[in-house]
Amino acid sequence: MSTASPSITTADLGFSWPDGTAVFDGFQIAVGPGRTGLVGLNGSGKSTLLRLIAGELQPSRGALRITGEVGYLPQNLALDTTSRVDEALGIHRVRAALHAIERGDPSERHFTAVGDDWDVEERARATLDQLGLGGISLDRTVGEVSGGESVLLRLAALLLRRPDVLLLDEPTNNLDLAARHRLYDAVTAWRGVLVVVSHDRELLERVDQIADLRDGEVRWYGGKFSAYEAALAVEQEAAERMVRVAESDLRRQKRELAETQVKLARRVRFGQKMYDTKREPRIVMNARKREAQVSAGKYRIMQTEKVAEAKARLDDAVCAVRDDDEIRVDLPHTAVPPGRTVLTLREAELVHGARAHLEIHGPERVALVGRNGSGKSTLLRTIAGQLAPAAGEVRAQVPVRHLPQRLDVLDDALTLAENVARYAPKAGNNVIRARLARFLFRGARADQPVGTLSGGERFRATFAALMLADPAPQLLLLDEPTNNLDIASVRQLTRALESYEGALIVASHDVPFLRGIGVTRWLQLDGELTEIDPL
Repeated sequence: MSTASPSITTADLGFSWPDGTAVFDGFQIAVGPGRTGLVGLNGSGKSTLLRLIAGELQPSRGALRITGEVGYLPQNLALDTTSRVDEALGIHRVRAALHAIERGDPSERHFTAVGDDWDVEERARATLDQLGLGGISLDRTVGEVSGGESVLLRLAALLLRRPDVLLLDEPTNNLDLAARHRLYDAVTAWRGVLVVVSHDRELLERVDQIADLRDGEVRWYGGKFSAYEAALAVEQEAAERMVRVAESDLRRQKRELAETQVKLARRVRFGQKMYDTKREPRIVMNARKREAQVSAGKYRIMQTEKVAEAKARLDDAVCAVRDDDEIRVDLPHTAVPPGRTVLTLREAELVHGARAHLEIHGPERVALVGRNGSGKSTLLRTIAGQLAPAAGEVRAQVPVRHLPQRLDVLDDALTLAENVARYAPKAGNNVIRARLARFLFRGARADQPVGTLSGGERFRATFAALMLADPAPQLLLLDEPTNNLDIASVRQLTRALESYEGALIVASHDVPFLRGIGVTRWLQLDGELTEIDPL
């Protein structure tokens, strides 16, 4: 570690994408030692900020200063599957030099390569063991490990480097529960600067402060995520109260303006009457008329300005209240009567060997958990009819829709409305647009090509297409639905599923989300499908 205290600072930072879309303009942030949770809506610039700090992107203007070495774990991790584990860890050259010295080669280049790192293999194995990867040989290829293990492998490489500044972008995506808890432990033990972007509430409960990125600015909240939520709730209550006060003030100012207009009109009529009756010399009457006009004009301007100021205060108050739009899926024909058999699996064997015996009745909500690679996605695809079982019976007795992890069921070249029309060919254009509005795609948003949507929008679009399909789904299969969603989107999805009246099977490692949607049964897939106590 460097002797200077590690830190991240920016001054007047600007960044725009090649098409001219501005992400940051005059952005300021200063992060010192400690664990920081960076939260914000999808598209607010969280991942872009991490890439700027990591040096993957260059700012268009302003200053970005990093004290210390940076380690970065990106959201979309791509490792060379043909490389060995020691190469992924970044220790292959030192390890090769060590082995050469052990074989009796005294070449100076080997000693230079090793330096002071004589215990690199022991540290590597200890780090892998700490992250639950103790059984992985340093000589194995990366292609032999699972997606979740590759994330932990990249984290192990960063921990071995001992960077001063560690950046993690959605690190728990695709990790099973055991792997998540190992990552939690690693984050808890971190002593340098750590900035983590995540929607994982349990991970965010292990940070020291929350940085809320919104509209190109950061607001800081001390403490873990639950403290941030409590503080935000107080802020929003105060903001909503200010909206009510501002609305009342605007109504009063408008009323006073109207009363002013009436008074001025009466004064003008009285002055005109006095002028017409010529009770005083004309020169005096004209002077009084001009004076009255000037006074009336000033008074009218003053009252009009008061109305404008009141409206500006209302606008400011409204802006302080966060948008709380909700997805609504209280759709017709999705309800399942209690007791009705929805799904039957009899002595079913999946293509990868796992076995399942199961019946689901009525609007049950089933959580499907298990380690990475246990076959959860395969089971969902089998239930959806996309894969045939190797043996046994798999029979769904109601319409089924499957939302996969990769969100690859829509045509990127078509608009959202056109994609929905593919799933509901009998629905007219007006019906499709009215239904899309329930999923927060209003007006021209329905004409946006799917390929231009952000990750969170793409999830919402895919969800909308499946829910609006004909026939309506009475059994909904969701595979890791909270991956790549921001916290606000997870909250929207949770509330949306509260109004869904069909049966649910959700494969997820996000336990708070599973609890939030009211899971009634917990199933674990580990060779066989077994019922377990609630997590």
